[in-house]
Amino acid sequence: MTVFHHSFDPTTLREYDIRGIVGRTLHPEDAFAIGRCFGSFVVRAKGTKVAVGYDGRLSSPELEAQLVAGLRACGLEVLRIGCGPTPMLYFASYALEADGAVMVTGSHNPPDYNGFKMMLSKKPFFGKQIQEIGRMAAEGDVVPSAVGTDRQVDVADQYVARMLQDWDGGEASGKAGALKVVWDPGNGSGAEIVKKLVAKLPGTHYVINGTIDGTFPAHHPDPTVAKNLEEIIAEVAKQGADLGIAFDGDGDRIGVVDDEGHILFGDQLLVVLARDVLKAKPGGTIIADVKASQVLFDEIAKAGGTPLMWKTGHSLIKAKMAETGSPLAGEMSGHIFFADKWYGFDDAPYSAVRLLGIVARMGGKLSAVRAALPQVINTPELRFDCADTRKFQVVQEVKDRLAAEGARVQDVDGVRVLTDDGWWLLRASNTQAVLVARAEAGSESGLDRLKAQIARQLEASGLAAPDFSGANAGH
Repeated sequence: MTVFHHSFDPTTLREYDIRGIVGRTLHPEDAFAIGRCFGSFVVRAKGTKVAVGYDGRLSSPELEAQLVAGLRACGLEVLRIGCGPTPMLYFASYALEADGAVMVTGSHNPPDYNGFKMMLSKKPFFGKQIQEIGRMAAEGDVVPSAVGTDRQVDVADQYVARMLQDWDGGEASGKAGALKVVWDPGNGSGAEIVKKLVAKLPGTHYVINGTIDGTFPAHHPDPTVAKNLEEIIAEVAKQGADLGIAFDGDGDRIGVVDDEGHILFGDQLLVVLARDVLKAKPGGTIIADVKASQVLFDEIAKAGGTPLMWKTGHSLIKAKMAETGSPLAGEMSGHIFFADKWYGFDDAPYSAVRLLGIVARMGGKLSAVRAALPQVINTPELRFDCADTRKFQVVQEVKDRLAAEGARVQDVDGVRVLTDDGWWLLRASNTQAVLVARAEAGSESGLDRLKAQIARQLEASGLAAPDFSGANAGH
């Protein structure tokens, strides 16, 4: 009997997934080991079937093949759904009644990255479970070798059909048919699903960067970065479109541009979606991460919802949604989670379908909705290098000083400090050796005071004062 042992590069075992640089920190042997260890989790939980998908990166087919080999070696039946967006894999785990699911994806990272996102029994697999994969591999703690099977399963049409069941744009009114929409899947793995969607949705649709290409020739596949939206903004203007919709590399995050070419940030988009969901779910708990604007939490309350601020991280948000029965949640990063009619996982194509329905039914333009929101000034997400061994300690030092000063602090994830000017946030990233800060105020002078407070706290913990130049943006 072959004895199994494997060591991962420790930098690849992260909070929400396993991810690294192909050929340097991540190798095909790692993919086999993940299949062997995750497969053992599934078998020990009395499972028999695992769904597997992969994104459009050049390294993904080989990693997927090795992952499947590892799962089969556990005696499992592997359902291979092929290349597509991460949410299609999540959907497949429900539609195919799989006991586990693994997506080979580098998400929005550069082309030479890749990784693995996992679900076990329809729940996110993260945190200590991912560290357990590392322990199991090192110790050879896996189920005995067995002979499993694999087969190809095409769920793309079923996924699109299920999304379209929730289309609620009031097609008979004629407004839906008049919508003009620009799509930019960014050469990511959601591109083919976009083509299938636009063939069935009413309206006129323009798709740019609609070929899956793991080199991402047009722009980096991250719709939270304004530079990556320049092309879609130009196309919205050229076509006189009602809005533009962009995805990240694996289709689980969405970026939105209105008819005037303004970006709707994650929290602004969540306002639009929450108002609609709360009509059917009055009093519902709407969750957003700690980086979201106070405007969002206030608008949820105005719409009759119960706002809940929670920790950043898609796995953490999903777990909190299940705990609270929340019908909708979102993050500044563009992860949007519907659980009113959908399954509670982050899904950019589905979120697009729901958003288009809202825009089709609204009396005016999306830009008017954005413009009517209370205007605040805030920084983008600011990142400061800080060693993994130090970052959580710095946040605790800041928390202790603030407590001694009697500051108003929300500490659900790092520290979010409320002042008469607005608020500022400092938290440790779960995935990188950085501290993350953000601030929001009603005026430029107020924002400057908040940024000065962040700088003071960092300096008090021995870190260099950050450069805040160019860090203001209205939204």
